[in-house]
Amino acid sequence: MKILIIEDEKALSDAVVNYLTAEDYLCEAAYDYETAVEKTELYDYDCVLVDINLPGGSGLDIIRLVKKRKKSMGIIIISARNSLDDKIEGLDIGADHYLTKPFHLAELNAQLKSIHRRINFDGNNQIIINEIKILPDAHQVFVHDNLLKLTKKEYELMQFFAANKNKVITKTGLAEHLWGDYMEVADSYDFIYGHIKNLRKKLLANGCRDYIQTIYGVGYKFDTSIGN
Repeated sequence: MKILIIEDEKALSDAVVNYLTAEDYLCEAAYDYETAVEKTELYDYDCVLVDINLPGGSGLDIIRLVKKRKKSMGIIIISARNSLDDKIEGLDIGADHYLTKPFHLAELNAQLKSIHRRINFDGNNQIIINEIKILPDAHQVFVHDNLLKLTKKEYELMQFFAANKNKVITKTGLAEHLWGDYMEVADSYDFIYGHIKNLRKKLLANGCRDYIQTIYGVGYKFDTSIGN
């Protein structure tokens, strides 16, 4: 799950980034209004955490811009302003949750998991795709009830394929989702090929059908009609 933290208090932003990174989220940070708007225009995120008071503008305006372009993106407001009017306005314009500072990072994590299930899996705690079962909260994948030993990136690939099953996914889109800003320094997409090769090998070794199809010159498709 790819998260953008929009927070001008660097100590708080760093604490959130460090905690969520340890929980296997892909995190990026913006410390002012202009940078936040630029990032949301250039990159896709599953969820943004946004403070209301930012240097250069209002976090509420960022929410309005995000919802206008990408309606499915999750939004959590993190603010020191414990005002009922602020909460009502934030939720009315599209935020999923409103956390008042100081807040518990475990509570933030629980809200992110809820948003992730809503956006990608219709709120379900488990995803069944033929012989595959995915438990998003536990970061586990089963094939014919056999637990696969996946690396972090292999699990993220499997989850991304499942969330976008039967859709053509470009190599660029896949790289941006899994590596964020870091993809810009990559010389090639060889790192994607390696992770996909290893994931496919583990799926097939446990009796899974070969759903991962290469769309030459474009990217990949997780085709669940294979073998049906």
